[in-house]
Amino acid sequence: MLHAQIVLFDGFDLLDVSAPYEVLSAGANVSGGALSVELVSAEGPREVVSGSGGLVLKATGTLDPDKANLIIVPGAAGPINEPTDGSQLETIPILLARTQETRLPALMKQALDNPQVTVATVCGGSLALAMAGLLEGRHAVTHHLGMAALEATGAIPIQARVVDDGDLVTAGGVTSGLDLGLYLLERELGPRIALAVEDLFEFERRGTIWYNKGLEAAIR
Repeated sequence: MLHAQIVLFDGFDLLDVSAPYEVLSAGANVSGGALSVELVSAEGPREVVSGSGGLVLKATGTLDPDKANLIIVPGAAGPINEPTDGSQLETIPILLARTQETRLPALMKQALDNPQVTVATVCGGSLALAMAGLLEGRHAVTHHLGMAALEATGAIPIQARVVDDGDLVTAGGVTSGLDLGLYLLERELGPRIALAVEDLFEFERRGTIWYNKGLEAAIR
């Protein structure tokens, strides 16, 4: 059975988590239990405060690359830029930088080093990994406002809704978590499961899926 873990960290974006969680949970039901999914944190079971109005979700397990086949890292929610009046706000860059002070980078390196694990991200989740030096030379996408920052870390930014770079699958802005979840269902359990969930959710996938496969284009 495929086991997925979705990571919570302080300041996470709620939709980045809930969209793939609901899609994968529905996939588990539609497939008759071929998939399981849980919310985890690098620190273990705890209540984690999101950046989405302070709403709290509970991590019921510990992030464990030896237990999971699929690990999804969300982005953060909050203001993008520092206020001009000098007041202190927990901006998205600050929240993502704060993840570097936790066990998350070390655990995600362990996950990326494990050939049995596929790592996926939504929105700024790829930036959290990139800030830890884990995406250098890898093809990835993030929210369009963060693409320059992604490139500055040594990652190769790709303009697509979902980017499949083998054991690393990244998705763009927050609503792309739905597309990511459906793509992962299709990739891991087959198109009939993904299409059944898509129909159940009355959602039509959109945007480009980029694969790191085939010949390089001679003309771009």
